[in-house]
Amino acid sequence: MAIKAREDQPSELKRSLKTRHMNMIAIGGSIGTGLFFTSGNTISTAGPGGAIAAYAIMGILVYFLMTSLGEMATMLPNSGSFETYASKFVDPALGFALGWNYWFNWAITVAAELVAAGLVIKFWLPNTGTTIWSIGFLVILFGLNLLSAKAYGEGEYWFASIKVITIIVFLVAGILIIFGIMGGHSVGFHNWVLKDGKGNSAPFVGGGIAILMSFLTAGFSFAGTEVVGLAAGESENPEKDVPKAINSVFWRILIFYIGAIIVIGFIIPFNDPNLLKNGVSDIAYSPFTIVFQRSGIAFAASVMNAVILTSVLSCGNSGLYAGSRMLFAMAKEGKAPKALGKLNKRGVPLNALIFTSVIASSAFLASLIGDGKIYSILYNLSGITTFITWLGIAICHYRFRKAYVMQGNKVEDLKYKALWYPFGPIFAMILCTIVLFGANIWIFQAKAFSWFDFITNYGSIPLFICFYFAYKKIHKTKIVSLKECDFE
Repeated sequence: MAIKAREDQPSELKRSLKTRHMNMIAIGGSIGTGLFFTSGNTISTAGPGGAIAAYAIMGILVYFLMTSLGEMATMLPNSGSFETYASKFVDPALGFALGWNYWFNWAITVAAELVAAGLVIKFWLPNTGTTIWSIGFLVILFGLNLLSAKAYGEGEYWFASIKVITIIVFLVAGILIIFGIMGGHSVGFHNWVLKDGKGNSAPFVGGGIAILMSFLTAGFSFAGTEVVGLAAGESENPEKDVPKAINSVFWRILIFYIGAIIVIGFIIPFNDPNLLKNGVSDIAYSPFTIVFQRSGIAFAASVMNAVILTSVLSCGNSGLYAGSRMLFAMAKEGKAPKALGKLNKRGVPLNALIFTSVIASSAFLASLIGDGKIYSILYNLSGITTFITWLGIAICHYRFRKAYVMQGNKVEDLKYKALWYPFGPIFAMILCTIVLFGANIWIFQAKAFSWFDFITNYGSIPLFICFYFAYKKIHKTKIVSLKECDFE
């Protein structure tokens, strides 16, 4: 009877994700509203040249972070990923704070995606409310995650495939529009030297400060690539799958983002009123949709919006997966209630999934606060928590490698080696810190200081610090000695 009970209630996640699942999970988690919606914000704020600079710098940062995570995840594949690594190589208190920060990050990201999905529907039904759509979409995403990890990976594989195909078609169509093959006339470089009469001039609008302010938006766009670290805990062959996913996915995403920004910069002027600037004016009209509208093909714009809808839901799907897995891992380590560490017969952490979905339902507040307002709040909070996570990954890898060598191991024996150590993690730590405290400098430049903007943009930082020191005081944790770091 005891054996049967164990089979009915498994205690460990099942390793059922294949290489193609791992690749598309990383892509699916990172290509969503960040590319299809908020990319317009960077062009509006920093101009086409500034937007490319912001995305390129963030791309370099993400490359170092992905390789750092890959080195650790290949050796220690765990559903807790960097939360577990922080506890092993830095301080259990840091692991606790990072884990809850990351869970909160994805919970509110799912909420943001639900609001975005409801707003996309307004492209076809402008008079409809977003709340009812958000509820329906959450039910669908919950149902998908209720299935096995393999079913989730399969679904995400096809969701992400739609995104990849769409972006490739968009890049091709954009090039044809730029050269006048579509749309009736050649675009030229007009938008790259445009002046708006208010002292702003392309390609770099607002100078270095504008690029700094765009880092948060660009970083939000790349957020989700680290999901591959969590998925390593359910990968059939993490030693093979994780490095392959990291090496291939990063370059695809970078090409997609930089290519898309270049196309948008050519076709849409930075002062176009439909671009997102300092908030959400009309999220249904993303830069992707606008490009097709400018080509004179209205039907293509509608199809594009349908693709954007599936993409948004895909990103939300990844969010529920990542959030529930992080809660499960923390529960197993005693950093979250034990009930969240229980699996159903399919090997899915049901309680963790329910709890994450409950927080994601904050999207339903859109009907009370306003669609654009709630999206801005969720987006701002998510952006900061993403960089806190990335800072934690960089710190973990810096100490991981130092401890590995100090304990008499050879770097050559690592199953996957991150290039440019220690420059990579040090660069990531410095840049993440700059973005955390400097990307929202616009709050202090405003004519009237707003406590609402200050709290929604910076509130995650003191919350993270409180979590760290509260756990440290209660459990009396210490910084782990390099000689005592656990590689088992």
